Amino acid sequence: MIKRVLVTGGAGYIGSVLVRILLNKGYEVIVMDSLKFGGEALYDVAQHHNFEFIKGDIRNEADVDKVLNKKIDAIAHLAAIVGDPACKKFSDEANETNWAGSVNLFEKAEKAGVARFVFASTCSNYGKMADPDAYVNEESELRPVSLYAELKVKFEKYLLEERKDAKICATALRFATVYGFSPRIRFDLTVNEFTRNVCLTGEQEIWGPQFNRPYCHVDDLARAVVLAIEAPEEKVKSNVFNVGDTTENYSKGMLMEEIQKQIPHTQVKYKDSAEDPRDYRVNCDKIKNELGFTITKKVPDGIREIIKLMDSGIIADAYSEKFRNI
Repeated sequence: MIKRVLVTGGAGYIGSVLVRILLNKGYEVIVMDSLKFGGEALYDVAQHHNFEFIKGDIRNEADVDKVLNKKIDAIAHLAAIVGDPACKKFSDEANETNWAGSVNLFEKAEKAGVARFVFASTCSNYGKMADPDAYVNEESELRPVSLYAELKVKFEKYLLEERKDAKICATALRFATVYGFSPRIRFDLTVNEFTRNVCLTGEQEIWGPQFNRPYCHVDDLARAVVLAIEAPEEKVKSNVFNVGDTTENYSKGMLMEEIQKQIPHTQVKYKDSAEDPRDYRVNCDKIKNELGFTITKKVPDGIREIIKLMDSGIIADAYSEKFRNI
């Protein structure tokens, strides 16, 4: 019986949404976060009777021991240096956190008797598609083209192959590119960034409009984590799922078309680029067919959310560094 869930990185973009979903479902939630980007996203849940916060870093053994002494039933492991640019700039910290820290967390969780471990991986693992007209699935070759994806692939392999016989039920979720409103809003994500720029400047410059990627709303990615925690063990143990919807693959040019439908007078400057390190279209049918996962929002919904946020005037400086991971 899963009662108490640890969310690492729970003050982050996806984590802060996940925390609210878990609390609303009646779970006891403990967040461990280093607060690298602040804790404002958790202000409104801080007084919740089923919520506890521990400031800590998964690289620190004492921090991990402290939180695992709380008799954790399941871990949603989202803590990481996230994104290609951040991992490139802070490569040592990325290696320590995304690899060594994650292994440390898993090994200690296993010893502590944690039942479930859900790892937030990424569709960036697919990198550059060998066949640009094809859709990749969970059986496709992984072709990481960045340190961020290389470390995700490395920990996936550790989790699902090297430690597949561990008592703990481990699942990897390859997240599509995220977008939409979150208590810890980010504007360094394609949909959010383009929409913000158009709202505030009326224009957007796009390099390589032909390159594709899958997209999924932050609410739905968080819901997928809960689904993996609650699913029968035989369906998710040592298993991996792409998270998103097969119909929600967009090129950068297609994203701009969706934005222009809602902000008609947008000026778009397309710049030719023959090369993009990430170009892939992803099939997400497995999680739908095996776990019954369906999305609740699509890209136009996320665009609408960011437009509303920009129009509200609540954010004084939408270009502030605090809304970026680098």
